[in-house]
Amino acid sequence: MFPQKLRKGDVVRVVAPARSLAVISPELRMIAEQRFKEIGLEITYGKHVEEKDEFASSSIKSRVEDIHESFADSKVRMVISAIGGFNSHQLLPYLDFALIRKNPKIFCGYSDITALENGIYARTGLVTYSSPAFSTFGMQKGFDYTMTYFMKCLFSDALIKIIPGLEWSDDSWYKDQENRVFVRNSGMYVIQEGEAEGTIIGGNMGTLRLLQGTPYMPSLRDSILFIEDDEEDKSQHIDRSITGLSQHPEFRQVKAIVIGRFQKASEMTKEKLTKIIKSNPALKHIPVIADVDFGHTSPMITFPVGGRAKLTVRNGIKLEILSH
Repeated sequence: MFPQKLRKGDVVRVVAPARSLAVISPELRMIAEQRFKEIGLEITYGKHVEEKDEFASSSIKSRVEDIHESFADSKVRMVISAIGGFNSHQLLPYLDFALIRKNPKIFCGYSDITALENGIYARTGLVTYSSPAFSTFGMQKGFDYTMTYFMKCLFSDALIKIIPGLEWSDDSWYKDQENRVFVRNSGMYVIQEGEAEGTIIGGNMGTLRLLQGTPYMPSLRDSILFIEDDEEDKSQHIDRSITGLSQHPEFRQVKAIVIGRFQKASEMTKEKLTKIIKSNPALKHIPVIADVDFGHTSPMITFPVGGRAKLTVRNGIKLEILSH
């Protein structure tokens, strides 16, 4: 079940399912609000987004209430996370999935919000979106590619062909918007060849693994896994996470793996990742590509969790996403 696509004049609700909006500076918020205004969307805020406790978050009750009110409000067309964090999976047992199913709308964000995106899809069938967070829209430089793919996915029903950005960055842009460090993008690379088409599942790999063994883990049958991880996980942790996912009872029915770009601090290299994939017997039968533009570096594509993707890896890489 796809939610209605965005149109100019639509209302967007910012919620804080993990970290509080209070951790985002007023200057950054102002830039983000202007960005949404430029594409014709009106920003509104959940009642509790500014609450901030000792975990830089707020109570389960407050966070759930804001999500429920967003879905119940007929004027709201998109619900977007303020930022990521560590605890959005706390909310899953308390969400009213019947309310969400009855009022389908775009729900998006990335990183820790992976838990809610995959959990909502698993329990309701509603396609959700891995996308930049509200805070990401506060990026002054190097945002054009991210905005282009956000609009391709959320404003249009057209097939999306993924073409790598010209450059990428892993700097702390939110600390210094002027002195950015950009690196030439060498593009996606092949680890294993093949062809596949399937349902997109995934996002942040460490967060997705929290759902294994719970009622909120989506089926991996006929799926293409889109996975990434942040700088807190080094190559050995990434190896462990990929191994853990490959031991899922339904993993034999995974059709392909699409891996987002890792941050430099993860110490991941092309050689290490290739060894991780090729030394795992459970992965031998499927195509695998890496360094796709999503994850905790910028720029990033927006993709539908529960949508469909087609991957062809023969004499090059062709990655396409069905946006409806």
